[in-house]
Amino acid sequence: MSQLKKLASQTAIYGLSTILGRLLNYLLVPLHTRVFSTSDYGVVGELYAYVTFFIVMLTYGMETGFFRFSQDEKIKEKVFPTAFISICVSSIVFMFCMTLFAQPIANAIRYPTHSEYIIYFSLILGLDAIASIPFALLRQQNRPIKFAIVKNINIFSNILLNLYFLLLCPYLLKTSNISLPFYNPEIGVGYVFISNLISSIITIPLLFIEIKQIQNGFDKVLWRKMMLYGLPLLVVGLGGMVNETLDRAIMKYLLPAGDVGMSQLGIYSANYKLSILMTLFIQAFRFAAEPFFFAHAKTTDKKTIYAEVMNYFVIICLGIFLMVTLFIDVFKHFIGVSYYEGLKVVPILLLANLCLGVYYNLSIWYKLSDQTNKGALISLIGAGITIILNIWWIPIFGYEGSAWATFICYFSMMVICYFMGMKYYPINYHVKNVLVFTALAMILFFVGNFCRNQFSQNNTNLTYFINVILFAIFGVAAYLFYKKDKLLTSPN
Repeated sequence: MSQLKKLASQTAIYGLSTILGRLLNYLLVPLHTRVFSTSDYGVVGELYAYVTFFIVMLTYGMETGFFRFSQDEKIKEKVFPTAFISICVSSIVFMFCMTLFAQPIANAIRYPTHSEYIIYFSLILGLDAIASIPFALLRQQNRPIKFAIVKNINIFSNILLNLYFLLLCPYLLKTSNISLPFYNPEIGVGYVFISNLISSIITIPLLFIEIKQIQNGFDKVLWRKMMLYGLPLLVVGLGGMVNETLDRAIMKYLLPAGDVGMSQLGIYSANYKLSILMTLFIQAFRFAAEPFFFAHAKTTDKKTIYAEVMNYFVIICLGIFLMVTLFIDVFKHFIGVSYYEGLKVVPILLLANLCLGVYYNLSIWYKLSDQTNKGALISLIGAGITIILNIWWIPIFGYEGSAWATFICYFSMMVICYFMGMKYYPINYHVKNVLVFTALAMILFFVGNFCRNQFSQNNTNLTYFINVILFAIFGVAAYLFYKKDKLLTSPN
């Protein structure tokens, strides 16, 4: 229990930075969905889908490789400079090539008059990849406070720049005919990308103390070992990004050309944001859990700890699922009214992310046992499911087909990873507990959904009251489980 509390405290610190920063960043969604049309916001959704895909390519498993090889005291000091220099060189080459071929790439993705978007994103990607290893060093050294500070400076600067370019400058130009510096109204949605680029540039000097540690030198032999370990994780990551972002990347090609396809893409992207609380928790958990799992890899009770972590992880995720879905009438105000038609996919996407989070927990077996090639196989299976279902369902069901494809993919990966793990690195997960809480959450969700359909038109207050009771029931069940678990694990 003490180890779980340590993990929880570090998750809370990472989560505080991630959730605070992302929630503030999330406040840009109401701005973007009111400033831009659904088709213009589709541009933002599509291009950021490419970003998440390419950032995996540019880090090629080096973050996890860094944690893995940092456990060896004999080579520990050489791991950071080797990983950082490798990422630096590849990122610089990437930025140069993307800038050189910006126009042909823009033509290929149907933005022939906006090759500058390619340049912006290549620089964002390269700088973020370079920063990833110093951030991993902070996590490995258990320094979540500096991690949080630097991350939030990045996010705050991005938010302030968005407000400057998209709110303040247009307002003063319209009301007082005042043109502020660096503002051109014709750039429009491009300012979303420019703001991100500037905030990425600001981040690098803030990590200078960590970057200075490259003086310990680059080790070619170690680099080869890290690449052999990390390249299967690149396949894992690419498969994950295909699963996460392919729908938004290809939707406009599978739907009617013009504003119809881009409008559906914009609606889907905006509603995808409503699953942000689940995504934030999973991301915060991963920041803390990966070094935590590796640190306990040599302890005798490691498998017991991993099983207990899974219990509480699932319970918290189910709580987030209920909070968002039971009170969707509150959360929907974060997006513009014209995007409300897509609210029906939010529960599907939340459950999909829950399955993804469980998969991240389960995947520790192939990382600890150095069987990352099996992780690559699982990701390839998931990517295949995603590609087939999206190509099949998007033309028929639109963005709703994408949501179901995402859920089926992550659910399949979760199940496959569990059974493979039980074969190669068995951990006695408390499956019964997980299934009981999942069943309880789904019953409460369907009851809440039924009551909303019955009473929301005539008595909104009654609906809220019922939902509060339903959420409280889950909370009480979780608390009773915690008390029982604490009693069973107590040394007294």
